[in-house]
Amino acid sequence: MRLLSIGGSLLTAALAVMTAGGCANRMHDENLAMHQQNREQQAVIDRQRAELEAVRGREQTAEMTPVAPPATQASQAQTPAPPPPVQTQAQTQTPPPINIEGTETTQDPVAGTMTVRVPGDVLFDPGQATVRAAARATLDKVAAALKKDYAGKQIRVEGHTDADPIRVSKWKDNQHLSEARAQAVREYLVQKGLEANSVTTTGFGATKPKGNDKAQNRRVEIVVVTR
Repeated sequence: MRLLSIGGSLLTAALAVMTAGGCANRMHDENLAMHQQNREQQAVIDRQRAELEAVRGREQTAEMTPVAPPATQASQAQTPAPPPPVQTQAQTQTPPPINIEGTETTQDPVAGTMTVRVPGDVLFDPGQATVRAAARATLDKVAAALKKDYAGKQIRVEGHTDADPIRVSKWKDNQHLSEARAQAVREYLVQKGLEANSVTTTGFGATKPKGNDKAQNRRVEIVVVTR
């Protein structure tokens, strides 16, 4: 009986040891599983934190970058057009050409000039450079038109002759005669009120003929610089 009692005690002790060992192994496995779960949760947390920081960084960059409002058709339609430039009277009104009986007027838009052509036979006796009394009325009208519509403009009085050589005259040649005739017309226009410093003279003699008609070549041209 004593042997049976001892054997039972040993068996009980062995069972206890085995039970304790099984518990220890189970706790170890559970601890490993918990650690693995904690690592996985921490990885998820770290990934979410990184994504959140990336989103915040993009938002801060967007806030720092100025964005111009898009132009819409409505806003463009509401924007008032700039007012047209104010034009002066000189820009809006072009002086009329001088049309006087007994003269011929031409305009050159490229050169910016207007030319009043007066026949030399109307202005002067043959071989002379004194304005005829009959021609003064014509020059009076020219002077009045120049003062009214072309005040302050530069004016050139150009004398022209035909190519016939001078035989009975105090002038050396046609060049000198054309210069004297241009000067005589200039002096008359100045006497009628044109500014002396705005009127100049040039003599061309027979170097610029209008054609084969000698009467047309004998002329005085009053050239007005219109611009």
